[in-house]
Amino acid sequence: MAYYERDQSVGPLARLARKAPYLSKEEEYKLLEGWIVKGDHRSLDKLSLSHSRLVIAQALRFKSYGVPLSDLIQEGHIGLMEAANRFQLSKDVRFATYASWWIKSFIQDYVLRNQSIVRGGTSSRQKMLFFGFKRLRAELSSKNPDLNEEQLHQRISEKTGAKLRDIRMMSSRLSRSDTSLNASLKGSETNLQLQDTLAADEPLPDELVEMHLDQERAKHRLSNAIKTLLPREQRVIKDRKLADESVTLEALGKKLGVSKERVRQIESRAMQKLKDALVHSDGYDASSS
Repeated sequence: MAYYERDQSVGPLARLARKAPYLSKEEEYKLLEGWIVKGDHRSLDKLSLSHSRLVIAQALRFKSYGVPLSDLIQEGHIGLMEAANRFQLSKDVRFATYASWWIKSFIQDYVLRNQSIVRGGTSSRQKMLFFGFKRLRAELSSKNPDLNEEQLHQRISEKTGAKLRDIRMMSSRLSRSDTSLNASLKGSETNLQLQDTLAADEPLPDELVEMHLDQERAKHRLSNAIKTLLPREQRVIKDRKLADESVTLEALGKKLGVSKERVRQIESRAMQKLKDALVHSDGYDASSS
């Protein structure tokens, strides 16, 4: 019994696949015709079961990438279904030959999406580099044992046509494993986790209090400065500078019964008076502390 047949998530399907009969070319064509032409699901089930060995064999090729074998087999079967839907009866080719590409493609895409929480490229070149990197590196290292890491990256870049930057990123990705932020710190006698060591971007509590006090003082100074303006000047400043949506000169002129040029003059004079009042203010009010 193969080791993976002892896996509770894989074993039942693997044993069932091992017992499934091999199909002759005529039997295979009949089942494909039943599914493609007639939509007979029983034909599809028999076709799928008879090719489960092929799915498992393909999945086993990718078991070293840290993805559960049961997931790989499941994704391989999705690829098998895709092959059954796309197969053309007019082509003189065995279904297994055609389905192998779809099974492998679906499994590879699944590995790329789930091998790491950090998403990598899914272009054909990135896929080739991801699945061929270890093999190429091993071949070059055995033939050229004196090459250092950077020289190996250069050779792989020349051999694959991939950019050296992408080679370095792929090497880093494949040489490291994901680490949970909830992982406990090694050597720590407390219950500290890795996330506890990360610096926060937010201000510290004392800085938040200081910012709040500064804002309150600034609002108080501005409120006192506005009180030095004439009523019409206050109206212009509030509608033009303090409202959520600034009122246009023309609209405000109609409300006040003056031209928009006159509103602009009032606004300009009021702004200067505000600046003067704020400059001469000591910025501190004992009642606000």
